[in-house]
Amino acid sequence: MSLAAVIASSALFTGCQTTIGGQTLPSPDYLSDDVQYFPAGPEFKLTNQVAASKKQAEDKKRMQQGF
Repeated sequence: MSLAAVIASSALFTGCQTTIGGQTLPSPDYLSDDVQYFPAGPEFKLTNQVAASKKQAEDKKRMQQGF
């Protein structure tokens, strides 16, 4: 097998993106690719931090009242 044939066959079997006429087109394997879905998270990203701060403030208040 010649070097050019090896390079051509590896390009055919790797499935990479191509650019044709200014469009980026996906590999031919995109129809059989598994779809990954990531559900939306909470709008406010610091929910756990706020809850921990409130708990800390309550614990501090309880400690001050106990003495």
